[in-house]
Amino acid sequence: MSGAPPYAVDGADEGPHQPGPEALWNESWYLDLVGEDGLAAYARIGRYPNLGVTWWTAAFAIPGRRVLRSVALDLPLVQPPAAVVRGTVADVVCTTVEPLAAVRLSGTCAARELADTAAVVDAPGGGVPVSFDLTWRTDGAPYGYGITTRYEIPCLVAGEVTVAGTPLSVRGHGQRDHSWGVRDWWAFGWCWAAGRLEDGTRVHVADIRIPGHPVAFGYVQQPDGTVAPVTTLAVEDVTGAGPYPAGVRAVIGPAGPDVTITAETYGPLVLDAPDGRRSWFPRAVARFETADGRRGSGWVEWNLPGAAGA
Repeated sequence: MSGAPPYAVDGADEGPHQPGPEALWNESWYLDLVGEDGLAAYARIGRYPNLGVTWWTAAFAIPGRRVLRSVALDLPLVQPPAAVVRGTVADVVCTTVEPLAAVRLSGTCAARELADTAAVVDAPGGGVPVSFDLTWRTDGAPYGYGITTRYEIPCLVAGEVTVAGTPLSVRGHGQRDHSWGVRDWWAFGWCWAAGRLEDGTRVHVADIRIPGHPVAFGYVQQPDGTVAPVTTLAVEDVTGAGPYPAGVRAVIGPAGPDVTITAETYGPLVLDAPDGRRSWFPRAVARFETADGRRGSGWVEWNLPGAAGA
């Protein structure tokens, strides 16, 4: 990859990786979307080979109905290793159509309707069948991080989601990432966000909240293809009426933009560690508004280890 930019991604990394020996070594594939008609969704397949389980987490925000959430944290590992989940809750495959250019997420899952998105432990409501066939096509530069084994790719998304027998056409934008290594969700908190502005600008920020050692990374990708790594980041949570932040204000350096990210529809999770630790994980469809007047949409999430009252 001679002459490649420092953030360049090797297409070979689209596939699975050799696990390390650590109990919390994890490999995950995450995808999200915001559709032109308001439908939004995320899905994540996470393999913990040394714990012997695969995680499946997904949420669907469908206009005119409550949020649907599908979660199973005890699915069996599929061999050989791949971005696949098999079980009664979900039967899903994430396929690399063309490395760094397109992936397809297809399958079925059983979802539960959230009567109250603050009630992340128990989700009242009956099972709702959801099926999907969606393709994420790269719309920008795949962006890898030197400080962690992870890359993010801005995308355009198209396909179909069927909810309880009703097909819904999807066309919109989103983001996907692939990550591998030790991932301890309960060690420290963070705020992450990725969105697309109306002029085509892509904004991605991550505020890693390690006590005494905060870390920030991300990128801003302009419509002309210019890519600017985030080198400084000041993130302030906006307090909400419920148990989760209502959004964040982010000052992105070196060249901005300054952006206010407002959570609009939550598809939250609660994550329990094998040793009993708990982390609340609100992830939400969000509105992006920059200080210079541009608007956009995307997703925002917080990891809140040990949070009480959620």
